[in-house]
Amino acid sequence: MAHKNTRKRPFFRRRPRGETGDEPRERGARIRQMKKSIFILPSLLTLTSVFCAFYSIVCAIKGAFVLSAALILVAGFFDGLDGRVARLTKTTTRFGVELDSLADVIAFGVAPALLMYQWALAPYPRVGWVSAFVFVACGALRLARFNVQTGSIDPKRFIGLPIPAAAGMVATTVIFFDHVGLNPADYGVPLLILVYALSFLMVSGVRYHAFKDLALVKQKPFSSTVAFVLLLALIAVAPFVVPFFLCAGYVISGPVLMLVTYVRPKRPEASKAPAAEEADAPAPS
Repeated sequence: MAHKNTRKRPFFRRRPRGETGDEPRERGARIRQMKKSIFILPSLLTLTSVFCAFYSIVCAIKGAFVLSAALILVAGFFDGLDGRVARLTKTTTRFGVELDSLADVIAFGVAPALLMYQWALAPYPRVGWVSAFVFVACGALRLARFNVQTGSIDPKRFIGLPIPAAAGMVATTVIFFDHVGLNPADYGVPLLILVYALSFLMVSGVRYHAFKDLALVKQKPFSSTVAFVLLLALIAVAPFVVPFFLCAGYVISGPVLMLVTYVRPKRPEASKAPAAEEADAPAPS
């Protein structure tokens, strides 16, 4: 007859040392607090962009134009970072979208417009401030149109010049002029034309590449890595010149691609269809 184990289990199980009954509750509270912190992070990055933009405005008023332009570029970095963080952490909210749009108006509308006015357009009393206002107004219209069209257009293309690109063009122009030693007072009319051209491109129907399609990078990762390294090397060699030409190239790319698409002959698909129907038709007897 097998020996029967008569050992009784204790009614109250002894917990391991250091463990209490409140630990699961505390662990859940820590997880909830961590989720709240993750939701706050994109908004903090957006507010950092606003801070850089406000400081850029202060520097432009004081006459520190190069520092003001550099702060606009830093604001652009944080603006691009907050959206990516929100998408990676899946913390995209309606509040974050609205806050980002308001921040963009300040960082890429008001700050570059005031910088351009203080730097080059002040000698034109009325035309100067009106041109700066047109830039801000077109930037705000561009953002409003983008928010309305989100989800109904091709995500790989922007309709109109993105307002961060327009602000980057203004900022890199200031830095380039200072580095080369050009006096903005001698180029007042071309700079006025630049402001109006950027304003028109923002509200136009010209399509720009959004750089959200990474198919080429996935197909040719080695070549893409080499190209990225070469680009970083060029920026390191001439950090005050290369960004200017990069921004100018992106601004010009939209009209150039639109012109190429317009000039390029379209395939005669309509004429091919009747030919195919004639080929499939039975031969006459």
